[in-house]
Amino acid sequence: MHLLKRSHKKLTREELILRSQQDDYLALEELIKREQKNAYASFFYLATEKEDILDLTQEALFRMAKNIKSLRDPKKFQAWFNQIITNLFNDEMRKKYKRPQQISIDDTSNENKNVINISEIKDRKKLPAENTLAGELNKKITDAIHNLPEPFRIAIVLRELQGLSYEEISDITQTSIGTIKSRIARARTKLQESLKPYLIQ
Repeated sequence: MHLLKRSHKKLTREELILRSQQDDYLALEELIKREQKNAYASFFYLATEKEDILDLTQEALFRMAKNIKSLRDPKKFQAWFNQIITNLFNDEMRKKYKRPQQISIDDTSNENKNVINISEIKDRKKLPAENTLAGELNKKITDAIHNLPEPFRIAIVLRELQGLSYEEISDITQTSIGTIKSRIARARTKLQESLKPYLIQ
């Protein structure tokens, strides 16, 4: 059994998917282990309440495992799994709020001004004082993401954290590519504005 588990660790994600679709439960177990960090990271930025993050992550992984045979092209796994994550998040928001949040892409109100570029978060070894500053900055970035209107939050997480293309995000969110590009462009600009005091002394 241990040898089998070790052999599965050497497989590519596509190989794990194909084996999972053939009822190889060890392959599915390995696939879940590899994807749980990505799922958790997505919900960490999407969900504004910490107690929801773990439950959402577990449910997303469960849905992935349950529906893995429906994935026709293993190369499209990332977009497919992010569709599951996004749908689950939207379902949860609908349960909590009867009316979906309405926003305008041209809205310049104060509550829409804090937007993020997650790709700018670096994971480097730092001295204690630097770690304190980095922790404060990461909290500022996280808070800014959580303050975003839901559609902006989803677009930024899918683009900067998961690395999806504009076309994939458009398909997942059922939003035009032009709107997705506008939201992400505004988000990046506002990130620079909101973090400028923390980066320039």
